[in-house]
Amino acid sequence: MAHLMFCLRRLPHLTREQFQDYWRDVHGPLVRSHAQAFGLSAYVQSHALPQEASGRLALERGAPPSFDGVAQLWWQERQRTAGEKEAARLANAELLQDERRFIDLPNSPIFLVEDHEVLRTFVDSRAP
Repeated sequence: MAHLMFCLRRLPHLTREQFQDYWRDVHGPLVRSHAQAFGLSAYVQSHALPQEASGRLALERGAPPSFDGVAQLWWQERQRTAGEKEAARLANAELLQDERRFIDLPNSPIFLVEDHEVLRTFVDSRAP
């Protein structure tokens, strides 16, 4: 099943903590309020830990600056009515307007992915 990945970088005037607080406490509920319009079945926010936690890994690999978080969205694949498409379009416009308040959009890649599970040794009740 394909899903959306959004690798987020914060706007320069925000601290990572301010960014993550807004994302979790304001934007998250906004996404949830539009879940039906998009047919969302899951929305996961992965908040980056402080740089000290992963700095060595990044340094060893010559990695670019880290993201402040990653959003993953899954939705139900089905045909949508014209009314449902319009509701999704309006919801998307509201979300984009809010994203401009805290996300550095030109530096935050967004793309669709298809998972290819290689190993799972645990059961994650959150997985879609």
